[in-house]
Amino acid sequence: MNLFLDANVLFTAAHNPQGKAALVVQLGQQGHWELAASRYALKEARRNLRTKSPESLDALESLPHGFRFVEHHASLAAPAALAKKDRPIFQAAVACRATHLLTGDLKDFGSFMNRPEETFGILVQTVGTFLESLS
Repeated sequence: MNLFLDANVLFTAAHNPQGKAALVVQLGQQGHWELAASRYALKEARRNLRTKSPESLDALESLPHGFRFVEHHASLAAPAALAKKDRPIFQAAVACRATHLLTGDLKDFGSFMNRPEETFGILVQTVGTFLESLS
């Protein structure tokens, strides 16, 4: 499995090191699956932590161990109904051939959750749903 983590998952993993997002990162770093993110997502997570939880910035900087960082390409596919601001996230997931895009953004990605036929074969899920699917 190749997991692409959205900015809010990176934010949550840094902000709550005992939570589910941090567990996904930890298990990936242990080799259970591949971890990917984009510099765009990391920059967004960093910006949000700076304003909402600056004490978690150091944790964010130590997270990317074992991550593969990819860039989005505007020429790559994205669902037509996806908000323009979220296309770089989805396109980076496509670029790294992610099997899963994990996000907590239900507002913009909610209609694509668990619908790989709508997302070019990528399974868009929350961290909780992903972990539940493993059992």
